[in-house]
Amino acid sequence: MPPYSKVLIIDFGSQYTQLIARRVREAGVYSEILSCSASDAQIQESAPSAIILSGGPDSVGEPGSPTLNPAILTLGVPLLGICYGMQLLAHSLGGSLVGAQDREYGAAQLRLSSKSQLWDGLAADLPFTVWMSHGDRVTSLPEGFHAIASTATVNIAAMADEKRRVYAVQFHPEVHHTQNGARILHNFLFTIAGLTADWTMGAFIERSIEECRRIIGNSSVVLGLSGGIDSTVAAAILHRAIGGQLHCILVDQGLMRLNETEEVVSMLNAHLPGLNLHCIRAQELFLSRLAGVEDPEQKRKIIGHTFIEVFEREARAIPNVRFLGQGTVYPDVIESYSAKGVVIKSHHNVGGLPEKMRLELIEPLRELFKDEVRAVGAELNLPEDVIWRQPFPGPGLAVRVLGAVSEERLSILRAADHIVQQELRAAGLYRSLWQGFAVLLPLRTVGVMGDARTYEHVLALRAVNSVDAMTADWARLPYDFLATVSSRIVSEVKGINRVVYDISSKPPSTIEWE
Repeated sequence: MPPYSKVLIIDFGSQYTQLIARRVREAGVYSEILSCSASDAQIQESAPSAIILSGGPDSVGEPGSPTLNPAILTLGVPLLGICYGMQLLAHSLGGSLVGAQDREYGAAQLRLSSKSQLWDGLAADLPFTVWMSHGDRVTSLPEGFHAIASTATVNIAAMADEKRRVYAVQFHPEVHHTQNGARILHNFLFTIAGLTADWTMGAFIERSIEECRRIIGNSSVVLGLSGGIDSTVAAAILHRAIGGQLHCILVDQGLMRLNETEEVVSMLNAHLPGLNLHCIRAQELFLSRLAGVEDPEQKRKIIGHTFIEVFEREARAIPNVRFLGQGTVYPDVIESYSAKGVVIKSHHNVGGLPEKMRLELIEPLRELFKDEVRAVGAELNLPEDVIWRQPFPGPGLAVRVLGAVSEERLSILRAADHIVQQELRAAGLYRSLWQGFAVLLPLRTVGVMGDARTYEHVLALRAVNSVDAMTADWARLPYDFLATVSSRIVSEVKGINRVVYDISSKPPSTIEWE
């Protein structure tokens, strides 16, 4: 299969870099993000059809600020600079900048001052709203460029060298606040760069299956399966690619939600018939090691190490295993570095398996954003309950039972959380939330039930809206919904007499309580 058209996005540290990549993919063109610290060889090997330079928080020319790799300009492909990317182009090609006394942040009215292919389909005489976020601004143009737009405060708000197909804008076309932003990106991708909208999930599945078959050959693959969207879609692709050579290991560590293991096994049997599924019941082992442990970090370590022990034992019993399958997605990859090349955090989907296993990774989803994984799941006819399943923490309910974990406290939380999930779906709220769940607190409070005094547990409800879990805002759930959930939990779940609602955002709080 021929390769996709590809847009390379050079990341200079903008908070919007991932958004640029998503907007390009939404237009039907594949995009990749590469750190501005990437080497000449990495840039050359990427073989892009077009390049976009992201914004960034630095001031061009200051010590330590990112610079433009000259290799980018030698490729001869269409180039679009955004915000810092525009300033960097101007500085590198002989223009000049001035630092602003105050950053300009927010809406501005853009007026088109010159005809350009970048503005195709836009009314030349009507200003429109764009989103600004900058300090420096361009004051004189490099040779070969002309100004194509301005605002009340920025004389050169966009510039172009039509002959070399190099364009730059001071504003952010990728954000929803910019009117005509999608059209501007469309003009760059298709009118200027002449790219083909060949990035579809159907094409991705076909190519991914072929690639997995080529890499794996006659070897076997072992994959840790949780029933979540990422691992399930990865399993579905690998199952189509290599059939019985794939072995999925589902470890029930006793920390799953109500009936979750049985539901996952039933779903997999129905939608992936013939899947080699090894369901390992290890509740007693995990709970015995967690007994009396209250520190959340210690809980996570115990669960992670025990999972590795169980997974490794089962994997070693499978013959001819050469590969470890993982549901790694694109944000996992790009969050593992910063724009300046410093690791932010490393992602290990199965907790980091021991090097002595000597397994090679096979990650069929590592090119995809979460919404694209869901689209692939739909193409593969997976059930909606899997496609729209909310994120669930790797340590399971152990980090939602605050304090010591016991079967009694887990049972109370399972029953309460089951009510929360039922009511979210009944009210049509489940798919609109990033996450909604219950947390059992290490507190007891006095209550009165049936004219008798009670001294029972407190349950917290947590519901948030988010795009990528990096930030989150607490969901403004309807009062009637909260009243229904609270009433059902107190009435139906023995051991709880009080329900509270968490109205903290991330930051400063985290989504999970532990």
